Amino acid sequence: MQLPVRRVERIETPVMFVAAKDGSDEIGPAWDHLETVLGSLRGRRFLGVFDDSGIYRCCVQVRAGDDVDQLGLESGVVPGGQYLCATVRGPQPAAYALLTPTFEQLRRSGERDDTRPSIEYYRRHDRIDLLMPLRGGA
Repeated sequence: MQLPVRRVERIETPVMFVAAKDGSDEIGPAWDHLETVLGSLRGRRFLGVFDDSGIYRCCVQVRAGDDVDQLGLESGVVPGGQYLCATVRGPQPAAYALLTPTFEQLRRSGERDDTRPSIEYYRRHDRIDLLMPLRGGA
């Protein structure tokens, strides 16, 4: 299944995160931990961030009043720049099966910038934007 691909520009995004081994059973519990320490999820923006390091970061965008140390989370920044984007739609967790083939489609659609991570942007419970950084687009 081929999804429409578009170019998008993202701004640098400060985040708090829980790290897990990419491609492992640790990712689900890491998301659960992040959601538990945050309490209310209302109005939060969540991102899964990964690169070739073997680390997957379950991230939430920092907002005013967040205390990273008090929450016991790590902090970082998701780089901005140009990305190729495709949107996966459907209920979770069934939509997760579409993530890998969609990222493979993005890799065939442009030259990946290996200096920046790829992103899963969880827009809604049934919509995930998958973003691959474009070379020369930082």
